[in-house]
Amino acid sequence: MDPLTQGTVGAAFSQSSADKKNILKISVIGFLAGLAPDLDVLIQSSTDPILSLEYHRQFSHSLFFIPFGSLIVAAIIFPLFKKSMNFKTIYIASFLGYATHGLLDACTSYGTLLFWPFSNERVTWNNISIVDPIFTIPVLILIGVAIKTKRKIYSFFSIGWIIFYLSLGFVQYERALSTANDLAESRGHNPERLTLKPSFGNLILWKSIYEHEKTFYVDAIRTFQTSTVCLGESIKIFDYQEHLPDLDKESQQAQDIERFRWFSQDYLGFDREKSLVTDVRYSMLPNQIEPMWGLVIDDLRDTNEHAIWWTGRDLDESQWDLFVKMLRGKECKVRS
Repeated sequence: MDPLTQGTVGAAFSQSSADKKNILKISVIGFLAGLAPDLDVLIQSSTDPILSLEYHRQFSHSLFFIPFGSLIVAAIIFPLFKKSMNFKTIYIASFLGYATHGLLDACTSYGTLLFWPFSNERVTWNNISIVDPIFTIPVLILIGVAIKTKRKIYSFFSIGWIIFYLSLGFVQYERALSTANDLAESRGHNPERLTLKPSFGNLILWKSIYEHEKTFYVDAIRTFQTSTVCLGESIKIFDYQEHLPDLDKESQQAQDIERFRWFSQDYLGFDREKSLVTDVRYSMLPNQIEPMWGLVIDDLRDTNEHAIWWTGRDLDESQWDLFVKMLRGKECKVRS
């Protein structure tokens, strides 16, 4: 999730170990520990665009690494607070803050290697958006009240809100899943796999992606009092023979595509206009396939050169208006 949310959730859980005298300091430690796993973004290469994708949310986010990551954070922070707190107190606060990070990231659709080094599976529970102010702001307010009043009860209120909201995400996921299956059935499709993810900043409007006969079907599902569907688009699943028949399968670009396939959980499409291998899971609007990122493939590039990383994340005014209309249900149709 976004850094503010990660730090805020880390602070909330760390506060549960504080007393009146050190609640502010413990909150700061928890906030920093909650951010610490994302230092893996520093692992990157100017020539290899996939390297950062492979290492972000990898070892530093693993459940196995929590005790060690917490220890590193505590060791770095200890000199700043050693006059007022012992190392054990700082370590416990660091542990509670650090432990929230990977679990919270796994709640999103990006993918987190929770079980590294025993598994390279990217865990995605898809029950919250990567950025969701409705989730973050109440936690931030309750943390501030706890610090102001020096009463830990507000820390537990914030933890309660975190658990409630994430649980609500699972409920909404199941409601959207039922509608997505009904939609596929109405088209005469039997989905070979189906993925749902909440759209930006809410648990109401969801992106549905399912595979049927080598095609991805992308739609938006709004689930509030009733479930409605914003019909979307479809795209052929990426296939070397169809989309890049001249690409050397032993080239570095082909290897990059396979690494990107792992990152995207095999939701690969192809944009012929841009010669772009895309991650179909992500688009600016939940019922569209316009990509947010991907790999530009050039058949004429040296076989030892990496593919080019491309991003396009501009949301113009008309797209934003359409998103708001879908969120309000004005562009969707009720399904029985």
